[in-house]
Amino acid sequence: MLCLDPFHIVKWATEALDAVRRDVWNQLRRDGKKEQAQSLKRSRWALWKKPESLTDKQRCKLSEIEKDNQPLFRAYLLKEQLRKVFTYSGGYARVQLQGFVAMATRSGLAPFIKLASRIRSHQVGINAALVHGLSNARVESANNKLRLLTRLAFGFHSLAPLISLALLKLGGLCRPLPGRR
Repeated sequence: MLCLDPFHIVKWATEALDAVRRDVWNQLRRDGKKEQAQSLKRSRWALWKKPESLTDKQRCKLSEIEKDNQPLFRAYLLKEQLRKVFTYSGGYARVQLQGFVAMATRSGLAPFIKLASRIRSHQVGINAALVHGLSNARVESANNKLRLLTRLAFGFHSLAPLISLALLKLGGLCRPLPGRR
Protein backbone atom coordinates (compact mmCIF):
# COMPACT_ATOMS: atom_id res chain seq x y z
CA MET A 1 0.00 0.00 0.00
CA LEU A 2 1.25 3.48 -0.87
CA CYS A 3 1.56 5.96 2.01
CA LEU A 4 2.01 9.64 1.18
CA ASP A 5 4.48 11.50 3.35
CA PRO A 6 2.80 14.02 5.72
CA PHE A 7 5.65 16.49 5.16
CA HIS A 8 4.84 16.70 1.46
CA ILE A 9 1.08 17.05 2.06
CA VAL A 10 1.70 19.99 4.40
CA LYS A 11 4.09 21.40 1.80
CA TRP A 12 1.17 21.45 -0.65
CA ALA A 13 -0.75 23.57 1.88
CA THR A 14 2.24 25.89 2.33
CA GLU A 15 2.41 26.36 -1.45
CA ALA A 16 -1.34 27.18 -1.50
CA LEU A 17 -0.81 29.66 1.35
CA ASP A 18 2.02 31.29 -0.58
CA ALA A 19 -0.19 31.56 -3.67
CA VAL A 20 -2.85 33.34 -1.59
CA ARG A 21 -0.18 35.65 -0.14
CA ARG A 22 1.05 36.57 -3.63
CA ASP A 23 -2.51 37.15 -4.88
CA VAL A 24 -3.31 39.41 -1.94
CA TRP A 25 -0.01 41.27 -2.37
CA ASN A 26 -0.68 41.85 -6.06
CA GLN A 27 -4.23 43.00 -5.34
CA LEU A 28 -3.00 45.50 -2.73
CA ARG A 29 -0.49 46.89 -5.22
CA ARG A 30 -3.17 47.22 -7.92
CA ASP A 31 -5.43 49.05 -5.42
CA GLY A 32 -2.63 51.52 -4.65
CA LYS A 33 -2.13 50.34 -1.05
CA LYS A 34 1.64 50.26 -1.28
CA GLU A 35 2.32 50.41 2.49
CA GLN A 36 0.10 47.41 3.19
CA ALA A 37 1.65 45.56 0.25
CA GLN A 38 5.17 46.30 1.52
CA SER A 39 4.21 45.14 5.00
CA LEU A 40 2.83 41.92 3.55
CA LYS A 41 5.95 41.28 1.50
CA ARG A 42 7.97 40.55 4.65
CA SER A 43 5.41 38.15 6.12
CA ARG A 44 6.37 34.95 4.33
CA TRP A 45 8.41 33.36 7.13
CA ALA A 46 5.84 34.23 9.77
CA LEU A 47 3.20 32.46 7.70
CA TRP A 48 5.35 29.41 6.99
CA LYS A 49 6.62 28.67 10.48
CA LYS A 50 4.88 26.61 13.14
CA PRO A 51 3.12 28.85 15.68
CA GLU A 52 5.28 27.49 18.50
CA SER A 53 8.46 28.48 16.61
CA LEU A 54 7.52 32.09 15.90
CA THR A 55 9.61 34.98 17.16
CA ASP A 56 7.91 37.94 18.86
CA LYS A 57 8.30 40.01 15.70
CA GLN A 58 6.67 37.26 13.62
CA ARG A 59 3.80 36.98 16.11
CA CYS A 60 3.21 40.73 15.70
CA LYS A 61 3.26 40.30 11.93
CA LEU A 62 0.61 37.55 12.18
CA SER A 63 -1.60 39.70 14.40
CA GLU A 64 -1.33 42.52 11.82
CA ILE A 65 -2.37 40.09 9.11
CA GLU A 66 -5.29 38.91 11.24
CA LYS A 67 -6.52 42.51 11.62
CA ASP A 68 -5.85 43.77 8.10
CA ASN A 69 -6.13 40.78 5.82
CA GLN A 70 -8.76 38.14 6.55
CA PRO A 71 -8.32 35.97 3.41
CA LEU A 72 -4.59 35.55 4.06
CA PHE A 73 -5.14 34.82 7.74
CA ARG A 74 -7.84 32.26 6.81
CA ALA A 75 -5.30 30.60 4.48
CA TYR A 76 -2.77 30.52 7.34
CA LEU A 77 -5.32 28.88 9.66
CA LEU A 78 -6.16 26.29 7.01
CA LYS A 79 -2.47 25.42 6.61
CA GLU A 80 -2.14 25.03 10.37
CA GLN A 81 -5.27 22.90 10.54
CA LEU A 82 -3.84 20.51 7.95
CA ARG A 83 -0.53 20.38 9.82
CA LYS A 84 -2.44 19.52 13.00
CA VAL A 85 -4.28 16.66 11.25
CA PHE A 86 -0.99 14.76 11.00
CA THR A 87 -0.42 14.93 14.76
CA TYR A 88 -3.39 12.55 15.17
CA SER A 89 -3.67 8.97 14.04
CA GLY A 90 -6.25 6.42 13.00
CA GLY A 91 -9.90 7.12 12.42
CA TYR A 92 -9.86 10.42 14.28
CA ALA A 93 -7.17 11.77 11.95
CA ARG A 94 -9.20 10.69 8.92
CA VAL A 95 -12.26 12.52 10.28
CA GLN A 96 -10.12 15.63 10.86
CA LEU A 97 -8.78 15.39 7.31
CA GLN A 98 -12.34 15.24 5.97
CA GLY A 99 -13.15 18.34 8.02
CA PHE A 100 -10.14 20.10 6.55
CA VAL A 101 -11.15 19.20 3.00
CA ALA A 102 -14.68 20.52 3.62
CA MET A 103 -13.39 23.79 5.10
CA ALA A 104 -10.84 24.28 2.32
CA THR A 105 -13.53 23.69 -0.30
CA ARG A 106 -15.82 26.30 1.31
CA SER A 107 -13.01 28.80 1.97
CA GLY A 108 -13.44 30.67 -1.29
CA LEU A 109 -9.65 30.64 -1.75
CA ALA A 110 -8.84 29.15 -5.16
CA PRO A 111 -5.46 27.61 -4.16
CA PHE A 112 -7.07 25.86 -1.18
CA ILE A 113 -10.01 24.64 -3.25
CA LYS A 114 -7.44 23.14 -5.63
CA LEU A 115 -5.58 21.66 -2.63
CA ALA A 116 -8.78 20.05 -1.35
CA SER A 117 -9.30 18.47 -4.76
CA ARG A 118 -5.70 17.24 -4.79
CA ILE A 119 -6.11 15.71 -1.34
CA ARG A 120 -9.33 13.98 -2.44
CA SER A 121 -7.51 12.48 -5.44
CA HIS A 122 -4.76 11.12 -3.15
CA GLN A 123 -7.11 10.13 -0.32
CA VAL A 124 -6.10 6.46 -0.20
CA GLY A 125 -2.38 7.18 0.24
CA ILE A 126 -3.00 9.94 2.79
CA ASN A 127 -5.37 7.74 4.81
CA ALA A 128 -2.76 4.98 4.78
CA ALA A 129 -0.19 7.41 6.18
CA LEU A 130 -2.65 8.54 8.87
CA VAL A 131 -3.55 5.00 9.89
CA HIS A 132 -0.02 3.56 9.82
CA GLY A 133 1.89 6.69 10.86
CA LEU A 134 4.50 6.22 8.15
CA SER A 135 6.81 8.87 6.73
CA ASN A 136 9.70 9.15 4.26
CA ALA A 137 11.83 11.07 6.76
CA ARG A 138 14.33 8.26 7.44
CA VAL A 139 14.77 7.38 3.77
CA GLU A 140 15.30 11.03 2.83
CA SER A 141 17.80 11.43 5.67
CA ALA A 142 19.76 8.40 4.44
CA ASN A 143 19.69 9.76 0.86
CA ASN A 144 21.13 13.09 2.01
CA LYS A 145 23.90 11.32 3.92
CA LEU A 146 24.69 9.17 0.88
CA ARG A 147 24.92 12.28 -1.33
CA LEU A 148 27.38 13.81 1.13
CA LEU A 149 29.47 10.62 1.16
CA THR A 150 29.44 10.55 -2.64
CA ARG A 151 30.89 14.07 -2.69
CA LEU A 152 33.53 13.05 -0.15
CA ALA A 153 34.46 10.03 -2.25
CA PHE A 154 34.82 12.02 -5.48
CA GLY A 155 38.54 11.34 -5.91
CA PHE A 156 38.40 7.61 -5.15
CA HIS A 157 39.45 5.28 -7.97
CA SER A 158 36.73 2.69 -7.40
CA LEU A 159 33.36 2.25 -5.74
CA ALA A 160 34.70 0.00 -2.97
CA PRO A 161 35.79 2.87 -0.66
CA LEU A 162 32.43 4.63 -1.15
CA ILE A 163 30.55 1.45 -0.31
CA SER A 164 32.74 0.98 2.76
CA LEU A 165 32.10 4.57 3.86
CA ALA A 166 28.35 4.11 3.39
CA LEU A 167 28.35 0.88 5.39
CA LEU A 168 30.42 2.47 8.12
CA LYS A 169 28.28 5.60 8.31
CA LEU A 170 24.80 4.18 7.68
CA GLY A 171 25.11 0.45 8.28
CA GLY A 172 24.83 0.56 12.04
CA LEU A 173 27.92 -1.59 12.43
CA CYS A 174 30.78 -0.62 14.66
CA ARG A 175 33.68 -2.69 13.40
CA PRO A 176 36.77 -2.88 15.55
CA LEU A 177 39.56 -0.75 14.18
CA PRO A 178 43.02 -2.27 13.68
CA GLY A 179 45.17 -1.96 16.78
CA ARG A 180 42.17 -1.18 19.03
CA ARG A 181 39.93 -3.34 21.09
